[in-house]
Amino acid sequence: MSTSDLLDNIMWNSLIGPHAKLAAGTGDARRYAKGFSPIVGFRNPRRPDLAALAPFCDPGEHFYCDIWSGPAPDGWQIEHEARMLKMVWEAAMPADDAAPDAIALRAQHAAQAVELATLTNPGPFAIRTIEMGEYFGYFEDSRLIAMAGERMAAGPLHEVSGICTHPLYRGRGHARRLTSKLVQRQMRRGEIPFLHVMSANAGARALYESMGFRTYLETTVRVISPRAAAT
Repeated sequence: MSTSDLLDNIMWNSLIGPHAKLAAGTGDARRYAKGFSPIVGFRNPRRPDLAALAPFCDPGEHFYCDIWSGPAPDGWQIEHEARMLKMVWEAAMPADDAAPDAIALRAQHAAQAVELATLTNPGPFAIRTIEMGEYFGYFEDSRLIAMAGERMAAGPLHEVSGICTHPLYRGRGHARRLTSKLVQRQMRRGEIPFLHVMSANAGARALYESMGFRTYLETTVRVISPRAAAT
């Protein structure tokens, strides 16, 4: 499968590939297991088999999916819809580690990572998301103030994700340095960095473009949830 084919349906290709051990579902629909990022993928993302996914989901859970733009089938609801860019690194490998003083995030940092992600909303994040790849952060007086890490992967592609900075500490270049650190580490492993960013987030788009990411594709992203059964 080509790199573009992998990226076109990266959620599914990650869930059946490198992250299959973190997944639950069937041959047509999968989700990350509870505790990891609430992301779902489908063999056919334009006609997602939500019925196949339903036995692995609970009412009240919320999931992110992309590409699909049709109406919600019975038993499901669409809670939010937006446009999202998939961006791929096209520049040379960063010459130096831009964040040598960043701290590798471990299990003991998970609660702080969720707290920061909840405040800044960098995308779907949960208590075990930092186990999905390498995560690094900056601390101020033992408080996590910025982080970035890795999430989905398929073939040579590896996602840079969870990029966020506490509002009180923005403008200091933390996001740029942490992202550059991860890009360099991935490229040293022979991987191709990519990321997702909301189309409306002009500031983040400008940052990533200035670093060397280029837009590959714009797609729909939705937050969906199963409805509780009628009583």
